[in-house]
Amino acid sequence: MALTIGTPGKAAATRVMLLGSGELGREIAIELMRLGCEVIAVDRYENAPAQQVAHRAYTLPMLDAERLRAVIKEVNPHFIVPEIEAIATEALLEFESAGVRVIPTARAAHLTLNREGIRDLAAKDLQIKTSPYFFIETFAELTSAASALGFPFVLKPVMSSSGKGQTIVKSASELEAAFAYALEGGRSKTGRMIAEGFIDFDYEITLLSVRHVDGTFFCEPIGHRQVHGDYHESWQPQPMSAAALAESQRIAEKVTTALGGYGIFGVELFVKGDTVWFSEVSPRPHDTGMVTMISQNYSEFAIHARVLLGLPLPEIKVVAPSASYAILGEGTSTDLGYSGLETALADPQVSLRLFSKPEIDGERRLGVILATGTTIEDARAKAKKARDNISIHY
Repeated sequence: MALTIGTPGKAAATRVMLLGSGELGREIAIELMRLGCEVIAVDRYENAPAQQVAHRAYTLPMLDAERLRAVIKEVNPHFIVPEIEAIATEALLEFESAGVRVIPTARAAHLTLNREGIRDLAAKDLQIKTSPYFFIETFAELTSAASALGFPFVLKPVMSSSGKGQTIVKSASELEAAFAYALEGGRSKTGRMIAEGFIDFDYEITLLSVRHVDGTFFCEPIGHRQVHGDYHESWQPQPMSAAALAESQRIAEKVTTALGGYGIFGVELFVKGDTVWFSEVSPRPHDTGMVTMISQNYSEFAIHARVLLGLPLPEIKVVAPSASYAILGEGTSTDLGYSGLETALADPQVSLRLFSKPEIDGERRLGVILATGTTIEDARAKAKKARDNISIHY
């Protein structure tokens, strides 16, 4: 059946509901609106980035299944697009069974709600190489896992984002602090955590994998640098051997096929030589993939919007070696300001996205620098230089 796009605000509108309205949701919303969709942005706090550009906005705790059900019934969307993990996925499963399209699927949202579901799927069901791991809830279980894994190892909540609650534990003396930090940083209140053996990798990548009616396609690999599990910079394309790339694509296709549905997936992998380990997967655009807003002819957000609507997949090309550099702020404020933009943007190969987040309390990603260059190293240097020129006012 051919797709017909209605007019936003009218009875025949094509309604797309975003669950999560951060910086990634903002770009998805913009791309969907370019294609004529009516966008409804939902988040747990008022004036989230995507809410600022959407046709309509709702604010509610999205782990509250009853509140979420009520809003979905009111909006009656054709598509539900999760942008975060912390959602009452049982509600999504119900609406999908009633005929609402959940992107990519409600099962994918449910399995990636926390790290336990997706890690067990990869390691146990699909028999894909991962780091050794234990799921724990008590300090006694943590000490037992530490004994089995050895030091260093990584401890993180099963449900968190942007590296919150994550620690590389280097000795037994750090166990208590790491345990307390993981409890504090988790989005759920269960206290459940994952302890992972530390992999001595050469580099880590995000392989943006596109599931489409015509098959699975891959963007060029994205290299990235994380600090305490939080993305700080990324670049594309990441140089890697043909064997490592082939194995990365094999793993990504296996995982995304198991999750099903159509859309873009951010598959995170560790690479050492030609050996590849699966780390995590996001069934949506990925923060490290923000580099595609300058590196590719179609960004990950434009691809996601087209594919979820069932439109033809465009030819995807890297236009130049490119890099992104996160603008991280740290402080407390409900009235943020930015200066130094003229200097940062003096280089014609540098671009900028400010996310317009309404407040900060601690550390938060507030924007991103995008740059192209003659080489990856050149692009990364330009992005960092531009970031260094921007000041944040609290």
